[in-house]
Amino acid sequence: MNKEFILALEEIKKTKNVDKKIILEALEKALVKSYQKNYDNNENVDVNIDEETGEIEVYSLRDVVEEVSNPYAEITSTKAKEIDSKLKVGDVCRVKIAPKNFGRVAAQTARNIVIQKIRDAQRDSVYSEYLDRANDIITGIVQRQDKYNVYINLDKIEGIIPTKEQVDSEVYTPNQRIKLLIKDVKNTTKEPQIILSRRDKNLVERLFELEVPEITNGIIEIYAIDREAGSRTKIAVYSNDPEIDSIGACIGYKGSRVNSIVEELQGEKIDIINYDKDIKVYIKNALSPAEIIDVHINEKKKQSLVIVREDQLSLAIGKEGQNARLAARLTGWKIDIKSEAEYKSLSQAEIDDILGLNEEEAEENESEIVEDSSKNLDDETATKDILENDSNLKELEEISKDNKLEDFEVSDKDDPDDDLLNIEKEDLESLSDDLDSLLDDSNDYL
Repeated sequence: MNKEFILALEEIKKTKNVDKKIILEALEKALVKSYQKNYDNNENVDVNIDEETGEIEVYSLRDVVEEVSNPYAEITSTKAKEIDSKLKVGDVCRVKIAPKNFGRVAAQTARNIVIQKIRDAQRDSVYSEYLDRANDIITGIVQRQDKYNVYINLDKIEGIIPTKEQVDSEVYTPNQRIKLLIKDVKNTTKEPQIILSRRDKNLVERLFELEVPEITNGIIEIYAIDREAGSRTKIAVYSNDPEIDSIGACIGYKGSRVNSIVEELQGEKIDIINYDKDIKVYIKNALSPAEIIDVHINEKKKQSLVIVREDQLSLAIGKEGQNARLAARLTGWKIDIKSEAEYKSLSQAEIDDILGLNEEEAEENESEIVEDSSKNLDDETATKDILENDSNLKELEEISKDNKLEDFEVSDKDDPDDDLLNIEKEDLESLSDDLDSLLDDSNDYL
């Protein structure tokens, strides 16, 4: 190892963005393992590399003891003090050694370490770069396609479009340049895996941001977007500047801006509508290009009934219900579309059912029934408690009477009258007072 090696590390740092210290630290650790592997003596060593000259120094780490039992792991205090006078028994002494042919081992190890560190640094650099660009748009070139994935050349790395992120109607040909959305970035042991998408609705949003400067500047904002990839997209926009038309800005002069996006999406249709805080107006706009007569809504349930002319019904619903489906997802509302004739034939109860008003009434009635049931249950519980308290009172009266009578046991069973005469007047008054007090307490309890 020499100074040329250090200069080479400096060059690697500039071109490959790999820190010299990281390589040297890894090399030191690798050299320790190489020494233990090539010089089988179980010696505990430490390797230092001079950052300026590249000189390698190997040290044997030995415990300072009074008497040596293992020469590879121990050293006497006398010899240790020759190396460092401050050392004493119990310390660790660093003894410099010069293993035979260690330079050749070091050179081979250094080569492998540098190569591995360059690969690791490049992998980490690419991963960090693309991780920061997640959900962003990127341009790539189609390399090849197999049964499941389309492989895209992204210059520094190869990305893939898995089956679920491909558009069924699109054709990917080799050397074709396309724009894609970075869907996900995964760090693997070999190299980062970049998952790309042509299907995600955010791709359309990023394309509008590229083509329409007003969106990038924040003058026009995209409120919502929904897409059936390869067929149709609906996008709701609004302008923060009343003097700028949001739809006109997105379409561009003679449709130049939107046509560029349609071309990139290989002919996918795009409906651009104005967002409005009034949900009725917003739903009307969302069902564009159909002309809407009226919209009935239930804000609590987010359900709506849209009335159109007979000749506009199929246009409002769209092919296989696509227009209505996209409008519903765009607004977040359930949309039921009826022609004028169909609407006039509906009863008020049927209209309420479409809007979910009957469900609300049923829920309110059910809530009232539950409250009444709960109240009745509370009343029944209270009545039951009163009856139980009354029963307990009677038991208390009986027990009291038995207790009082036990105090006056009849001593002579043959002549009870004589014993009754012996009951004093004060005892009878006391018994009467106790019974009165017990009845008063029982009434208070009830």
